[in-house]
Amino acid sequence: MNLAPESIGLIAGSRTLPLEFARLARAAGVRRIVCTAVEGETDPALAALVDDLVWLKVGQLNKMIGTFTNRGVKQCVMAGQVAPKNLFDLRPDLRAMGVLLRLKEKNAHTIFGAIADELKKDGVELIEATPWLAPMMPNTGFEMGPKASPAQMADVAFGFKIAKEIARLEIGQIVVVKNGTVLAVEGFEGTDKCLARGGELAGKDGGAVAVKVAKLNHDMRFDIPCLGAKTFETCAAANISVLAIESGKSLLLERDVCAELARKNKISVTTIS
Repeated sequence: MNLAPESIGLIAGSRTLPLEFARLARAAGVRRIVCTAVEGETDPALAALVDDLVWLKVGQLNKMIGTFTNRGVKQCVMAGQVAPKNLFDLRPDLRAMGVLLRLKEKNAHTIFGAIADELKKDGVELIEATPWLAPMMPNTGFEMGPKASPAQMADVAFGFKIAKEIARLEIGQIVVVKNGTVLAVEGFEGTDKCLARGGELAGKDGGAVAVKVAKLNHDMRFDIPCLGAKTFETCAAANISVLAIESGKSLLLERDVCAELARKNKISVTTIS
């Protein structure tokens, strides 16, 4: 893949990932970044890092696609989170309404996949952002914070197996376990609330282990598993002892801040494959 195309489109969600993508793409030589941003979700600071930014409401599919086609953009990426609840709160335009009506299952994966198909109809290819984001993806052997004990690593292996299964079933991508028992499984509420619930169920002594994975054949064009400072703060508040992520499949944002939070709160961070 050419990491320095003349122009790239950016469909930006919330948190810091769109900003990190813009910086890394620019450093790789991308000359022009055309961006669509979601009102109430995307960080306004992104405007200073891109050449053209258009604000949209969730569901304004035709305006989003037109932003790219009108500016001659042939390839685009998705980066950043759009809260799952917003996919159901959206007020779709006619084009988005047609997409939704054609979908038998309505979840983030099917909706974003259908959006990719609509982009393609108008000559815009949705591609993976991962080639630019590779420096932010921890691989095998990565560790942060105190070293996990053998008992904790046994829970990591157990949690990985469970997390892969719930991901296969399209339920969620993170589980919280302790001593071989599943305490919490991510559902519609999202990662942070799953961590909080799992930590509470672990009891006053804490010691819970959280494992986050990608789905089998995960479409890395969208919905890339992400962790950042907010995740670490949630783990600390929930007294989570270990956070394991799938090697080469998850993004770690704000790494210096996360390292300090892991050290301060004695959270062992590791990768598993």
